[in-house]
Amino acid sequence: MASNPSYSAITPEIEALARLAQSNSTIDPQDYTRYDVKRGLRDLNGKGVLAGLTEIADVYASQTLPDGRSVPCDGELFYRGYNVRDLVQGFVTDNRPGFEETCYLLLFGQLPTQEQLANFSAQISGYRSLPSNFVRDVILKAPSRDMMNALARSILTLASYDDNPDDISLPNVVRQCVQLIAVFPMLAVYGYQAYSYSIEGKSLFIHAPDPKLSTAENILHLLRPDSSYTPLEAQLLDLCLVLHAEHGGGNNSTFTTHVVTSSGTDTYSCMAAALASLKGPRHGGANLKVVNMFENIKQNISNWEDEEELTAYLDKLLSKEAFDRSGLIYGMGHAVYSLSDPRARVLKGFVEALSKEKGMAEEFALYDRTERLAAQLISQKRTIYKGVSANVDFYSGFVYRMLGLPMELFTPIFAIARVAGWSAHRIEELINMGKIIRPAYRNVGLRQKYIPMEKR
Repeated sequence: MASNPSYSAITPEIEALARLAQSNSTIDPQDYTRYDVKRGLRDLNGKGVLAGLTEIADVYASQTLPDGRSVPCDGELFYRGYNVRDLVQGFVTDNRPGFEETCYLLLFGQLPTQEQLANFSAQISGYRSLPSNFVRDVILKAPSRDMMNALARSILTLASYDDNPDDISLPNVVRQCVQLIAVFPMLAVYGYQAYSYSIEGKSLFIHAPDPKLSTAENILHLLRPDSSYTPLEAQLLDLCLVLHAEHGGGNNSTFTTHVVTSSGTDTYSCMAAALASLKGPRHGGANLKVVNMFENIKQNISNWEDEEELTAYLDKLLSKEAFDRSGLIYGMGHAVYSLSDPRARVLKGFVEALSKEKGMAEEFALYDRTERLAAQLISQKRTIYKGVSANVDFYSGFVYRMLGLPMELFTPIFAIARVAGWSAHRIEELINMGKIIRPAYRNVGLRQKYIPMEKR
C-alpha cells in the first residue's frame, strides 16, 4: 500500500521550518559539562546514574579492588540471581526449551518445578489466540512496511478487546502480561505475512499456533510455509529468546517501561512505548546494522581469510570511509560490558554448530575473524577506557539469517523475547511504585520580553 506522495513530501516550507527549529534549539555542547549533566544518564566513563533498584537482573561488568578502584572484568548476566550460563546449561543438558522457564523465573522470582513449568507453559499455550477476526480486521486490513510499528498498533488495538484494560491491580496486570507474552509471536509473524502478501506480492499463509510447541518452535511453525524446522534450529532460536529476554532496568526500553508504568497507565500503552524505544537502531535494531555491514564487507574484500585485507577494510569503517561512514564497527562494544558480553559468549558456540549444519562455516569464520581483528583495531585507534568486545547483536543477526528469518522480523524477534523482561519490570514497578519518574532538565535559554505581532 503506497503512501500519498504529497502526504510524505518534504516541501521547501517544511525545510525552512526545520532550519528555524535547528537554529533556535541547538544547545552549546560545553553547557553539558558546565552544569555537570549526565548525558544519556551516564557519567563520562559510561557508568549509569543510579535511578532505581531491581531484583530482576544484574549486568555485571566490573569488580572493585581492595583499594577501591573499579576495573573491568569478564561480563556476567544474572536473572533473579542465577547466572544465565547456568540456566542455559540446565535446559540444554535436559534437551528442552528454556524460554518459558525463563519467563516464569523473571516474572515470579523463582525457578519453577516441573509441575509449575508445565502449568505455566499450558497457560501460555491457552492464551496463544487472538480475538475473532483480529487478523482480518486489524493486521491484514492495514499492512505496514515497518513490523515494529505494526506490532505496536496491534498491541494498542488489543486494549479494545480487553474488558479491563485500565485496571492496574496486580492480578489483572499479571494476566495481561502473560497474554502478551503468548501473542507477541503471532502478532509479529502475522504482521510480516500481511506485509509480504500486500506489499511484496508473495503468497499469503496464516498458520494457527500449535499448543504442543514451545514459543521458539511456534515462531518457526507460523513463519514457514511448510512449518518444518530442525531441532537445532528450534534450540538456537529458543536460546536467542532466552538471552534477549532481560538485561536489567537501565537499558532504554526497560527504563521506558519503568517511566511509563510510574505514570499509572495501562499495560498496552506501556508495552507500545517499550516497543517504540526498542525499535531504534541504537537499541533493538542493532543486529540489522551488523548484517548489513557484513554484506558490505563481503562485497569489498576478495579473500575472507586474508587478515591484512580484512583489517585494512575495518580500518576504513573506523575512518568513516566505508559502509555508512558512521565510523562504527557494528556489534563491537557495549554501554556496560567491556572485556566480554556473556550473551555473545554463550551464543557463539551454538552459532558455529548451526553454521556447519547450514553449510555456512566459512561465513562464521569471517565473523569470528572480524570479532578478533576489530577488537584489536578499535583498541589501537580509539581511546577506550573499559575495553571493547563483541556484543550479542554481533552474532544474533547471523543466526536469524541462517534460520531464514526475514530481516523485517529481526527486531520483532527481540521484542518477542524482551516482553518477558518488560513484564517483570512493570510488575516490579507497580509493586514498589512511589513517585512518578521525573528527572530534572535545566533551562539554559535566555528570558525574553514579549513582542507584539505588529513589531515582529
